[in-house]
Amino acid sequence: MSHHIIVDLNAALPPYAQIRTQISSLISLGELPAGSKLPTVRALATDLGVASGTVARAYKELEADGLVTSRRRAGTVVNPMTATEENNDELIAAVDKVWRLAHEQGIDELTVKALVQRRARG
Repeated sequence: MSHHIIVDLNAALPPYAQIRTQISSLISLGELPAGSKLPTVRALATDLGVASGTVARAYKELEADGLVTSRRRAGTVVNPMTATEENNDELIAAVDKVWRLAHEQGIDELTVKALVQRRARG
C-alpha cells in the first residue's frame, strides 16, 4: 500500500495530513476495501521516511473519521463504507475519462496531477 502514498516534505500540507488524505482517497475509491489491514504504524513510517508519530496521527484521524478501526494486536482495519461513499461511480468514470484523454494526448501522470491540484486550489 505504501507505494500508493507519497509524502512531499516541502508541501504546505503537513505529512500526517497528506497520509490521511491519501489513505482516505484509497478507501473511498475502493483501492482499500472494507476489511483491508493497513500496515503497522512503524512499517508505514519506515516506508515513507517519516516519524512513527506522523503515521500514528494520520491513523488516529482516519479512525475519528470512521474510516478505520484500530485494535491493539489486531492492527488497523478499513471499516465498511457508508452508502454515500459507495456511490462514487460517476466520479470514477470521470477520472477514467481524464486518464484516457491524457494518455491519448501524451500527457504524463505528473502533469495531470498538477492540473487537478491547480483546480482544487481554485
